[in-house]
Amino acid sequence: MSNSHAGPGRRVLDRRGFLKRLGACGAASIVAAPVLARAAERRVVSFVHTHTGETLSAAYFDHGCYQAGCMAEVDRLLRDFRTGDVHPIDPSLLDILFELQRGAGRDGAFEVISGYRSPRTNAMLRSRSEGVAQHSMHMEGRAIDVRLPGVASRKLGEIARSLSRGGVGVYPASDFVHVDTGRVRFW
Repeated sequence: MSNSHAGPGRRVLDRRGFLKRLGACGAASIVAAPVLARAAERRVVSFVHTHTGETLSAAYFDHGCYQAGCMAEVDRLLRDFRTGDVHPIDPSLLDILFELQRGAGRDGAFEVISGYRSPRTNAMLRSRSEGVAQHSMHMEGRAIDVRLPGVASRKLGEIARSLSRGGVGVYPASDFVHVDTGRVRFW
């Protein structure tokens, strides 16, 4: 029996076609298993804010989903420390940091230089430096400037670039790395 049509747009599979598709599904599940296992893992990222001295160990992802209460704590820690303005932080940004820790083989706290920036703070910083973008992703909660103790900023930047998960800027003179969830680009 071969594949034949059973009414308009419907296809009946013969035994061989059915087994072939079943085998493809099995192979796909074997390939997907590590991805699914990683999706369910617990993800923790720790911070020390260099300007406020505040610390946070954030178990932001657990049991297959982002943890709203923990994300609110992250939003507060990564607020604009100059104005006190709090803005939601993109959970994907935390995923990048989590992967950076893994790639660096470190689980220490990230030293935060800058998280969310209000438009007012961004304008002030832009007036002082050409290195501050007018439409900075910091104003969207999609960027962070960090250090990871024990990892040189150039090395941390290399690891971030290897992830190909957003923008990466390395500032060795100031000893920090910028990562964001925008399009992949490097500077």
